[in-house]
Amino acid sequence: MKPRLLAFVLSIGPLWADPPTALAIHNARIVPVSGPAIAKGTVVVRNGLIESVGADVNIPADAWVLEGDDLTVYPGLIDGLSTIGLLDEAPIAPLRSGLPATPATAPGPPVSTTPPARGPEDRPNTYSWQRAADLIKTSDRRLEVARGAGFTTAVTFSHRGIFAGHGAVINLAGETTGKMVVTDNTGQYVTTATGGFGSGYPASLMGVFAYIRQIYLDADHYKQAKQMYAAHPAGRARPEYDRALEGVLDSAFVLLPATRRIDVDRMIRFANELKIRTVLYGIPEAYRSVDLLKRSGVPVLLSLKWPSKAVETNPDDVDELRALEIRDRAPSAPGLLAKNGVKFAFFADGVEKRADFFQAVKKAIDAGLSQEDAVRALTLTPAEIYGVSDRMGSIEKGKIANLVVTKGDLFQEKTEVKFVLVDGVKYEPVEEAPPARPAGERSN
Repeated sequence: MKPRLLAFVLSIGPLWADPPTALAIHNARIVPVSGPAIAKGTVVVRNGLIESVGADVNIPADAWVLEGDDLTVYPGLIDGLSTIGLLDEAPIAPLRSGLPATPATAPGPPVSTTPPARGPEDRPNTYSWQRAADLIKTSDRRLEVARGAGFTTAVTFSHRGIFAGHGAVINLAGETTGKMVVTDNTGQYVTTATGGFGSGYPASLMGVFAYIRQIYLDADHYKQAKQMYAAHPAGRARPEYDRALEGVLDSAFVLLPATRRIDVDRMIRFANELKIRTVLYGIPEAYRSVDLLKRSGVPVLLSLKWPSKAVETNPDDVDELRALEIRDRAPSAPGLLAKNGVKFAFFADGVEKRADFFQAVKKAIDAGLSQEDAVRALTLTPAEIYGVSDRMGSIEKGKIANLVVTKGDLFQEKTEVKFVLVDGVKYEPVEEAPPARPAGERSN
């Protein structure tokens, strides 16, 4: 019996020695985003990349084939502003603005735990050198939850302080954090949050603006001093290394918060004054600012957590007319921005469950946004904003094999996310992910 068993084991060995490296989704409807939809086509994936896509694609002999009848293939969704992967960070929402909140928005900024500062020279609440890529944890349960909603990528940022550091574009799966990171220098995340009076400088919105302006003035002087020293080092004292200013100078662009029309105008003017490229985020009242955004050409990140009445409120309280208007009109902003050619992308803003996420997007569609523009705002446009559209955001040959496969149109009520591919690896939806692994996780 033993020789026969050994022969059997040896006979099946070659089946597993060289498993197929290619996967083909065959006869599916394909929505490339970068071009017209393909009614019946095939996507071939090999070694984590899209090898071919089209209506008349030959399936390689070594590929596993997934029949796509009644299925639709989209580019994997991208969460345009997130804290996914950072276990010690709450969702973006509490720090979305830091500007005076309207009655329809989230509560005001959190109280700072930073020791009181003596003045601007201390660079309080500044972590501009920090990179989210260095803080990613594979054990964050939100990775699985997000994949269950069709997300394959997130642009993740820490949000400590005023200058919170560089974001990272990460894929939402990988054996190590190094395999998850797509790019590690994705803008500088800036808030205008303060701890209020008594917490040290800067304690007011005016103080925050003065502080940010001073940081950029210092950075410009620091840059000039380094250039002069590099050109003529002999006889000169070398400039002192300043990691805070190095972090600012290393930023390709800056994310700035805005809530109201006056905030949008202020931030656009502020960015022009400082000569920095900017992206605005939050903007629950973007419907009031379409003309400003169109004229400036500034890209926008819109929260999918639409303004709503706070849960813990006195039922006898009467809402102000402005709060009611914001709740009613906020979902119309994406449609208005799309019609006016303003580049915008969505971010989930802590909306985790599939049903809640799809309902949030459908609310914008019902308010005038086309389904095509909704898909684009969660795929190709965020990739363009963050400079990674050459490798993701659409279904094209050579791009990363990040795909979401659904039964039904993506934002229809009864549509199911059947599975996603992240770097070519197949994952099925998990609504509620298991708890994070406490220790011993692998990293790069």
